[in-house]
Amino acid sequence: MSRFFDPPAAKPLLPEGKISKVYRSMRFRVFMGAFLGYAAYYLVRKNLSLAAPGMIEDGLVDKAGVGIAMSAVSIAYAFSKFIMGSVSDRSDARKFLVVGLVLSALTMMAVGFIPFGASQVVNVTLIFILMLIIGWLSGMGWPPCGRVMAYWFSQNERSFKMSVWNTSHTFGGGSLGLLVSLGLVIFAGLGIEQTWRAAFIVPSAVALLIAVFCWWAIRDTPQSCGLPSINDYRNDYSGVKSKEKSVEKIPFRTLFVEYVFKNKLLWVIAFANAFVYMVRYGVGDWAPLYLQEMDIMTPEQSNLAFALHNYAGIPGTIICGWISSRFFKGRCTPPNVIFMGLVLLGTLIYWQAGSIAGFFAGSASAEAVAGLTRGLIYFALILVGFCIYGPVALIGIQALNLVPKNAAGTAAGFVGLFGYLFGDALLSKMLMGTVAENAGWHVTFMMLAVASIAAVLLCAATWKSEKKLAA
Repeated sequence: MSRFFDPPAAKPLLPEGKISKVYRSMRFRVFMGAFLGYAAYYLVRKNLSLAAPGMIEDGLVDKAGVGIAMSAVSIAYAFSKFIMGSVSDRSDARKFLVVGLVLSALTMMAVGFIPFGASQVVNVTLIFILMLIIGWLSGMGWPPCGRVMAYWFSQNERSFKMSVWNTSHTFGGGSLGLLVSLGLVIFAGLGIEQTWRAAFIVPSAVALLIAVFCWWAIRDTPQSCGLPSINDYRNDYSGVKSKEKSVEKIPFRTLFVEYVFKNKLLWVIAFANAFVYMVRYGVGDWAPLYLQEMDIMTPEQSNLAFALHNYAGIPGTIICGWISSRFFKGRCTPPNVIFMGLVLLGTLIYWQAGSIAGFFAGSASAEAVAGLTRGLIYFALILVGFCIYGPVALIGIQALNLVPKNAAGTAAGFVGLFGYLFGDALLSKMLMGTVAENAGWHVTFMMLAVASIAAVLLCAATWKSEKKLAA
């Protein structure tokens, strides 16, 4: 089976006259495959967040149980992304991505068909195990995409191109909200009482269709298509210590110890990533349940808010990457600090939306105050979504820029380990779910505000070091 994932051998170079045309065509095709492929992974990862309100209403789980179950994806993904990153560095990106996507979709779809019982403990345990499997399989998504971007796009264009590509997960997350709403309508029309099952089944079916497209679109490296390396094609050797070293196989121990473990700057951005991810998922994943439980929005309105929050990340990520390239010569720290400062503002507005609405509405009717509150929450979620995904993308780019290309997956996996294990699983899922159940939602908002401040300070700590490296 391991030989199945071996990278394809390099082919003889195409005739000189065909190289430019084929390169342009293949770069667009490979980019779209990586974009839609990674977006599809988000159609089969956050489904429990949207199904949770219905499952809680049916008495199958509670908030603490949902937090524990959701954390399984993040725990498994944290380790999988790190381990799969090193495996991906020595594997065919096309096969790696597609196999993981197909297995993830089939597993998530299976959750929608399980006949859950009356015991919440049994239900949570079963969901936790399945989410562990999905989380592990999800780790097969980012590393091959990082490999594709490293081999098909050179360093001086990578910040912007990867920022565009990185909108794939916001596109996928936003589409998940809309697909779930569509599924709810379809299931209700079919007379299915537990309409929350649509959150697992419908997006998974779409992900399987996208996997077919990815198999057609993605190719591992330019050399496997009879093309020269991207550095030779664009005459861009910035950040490349040697052309030979960029294709040399390095043992995992050397990759990890020499290029990751001993890299102090990588440790700083890894801790920053943990707090960025806590805010990212602490706001987004709990929004449908919070908004419905507090009677602020209907299921349809909260699904729309979830979708808008994710979709806002598309222009936000692109603009953040453009700012990095246009004003800071590819440096990631300045835009990270700016955008995380705006995330803090959005989080505070989201938290205090009711109080702000009451202050400005004055003696207006309760209905008017409720309408203004919903409007402020839409605005706050859009603002947070617009600003949070830029730092998510640029921290990943920083990791790639700090190591040779053949260590890209390992470095990205290391930084992702902190983001998903500590920031997402432990802080935004387990801790926030338990706190929300026992102390209330206001305390969770305090935690998100503190995390936003910590992210700003840690990102700022890399300012001088990154500037020196870029000189």
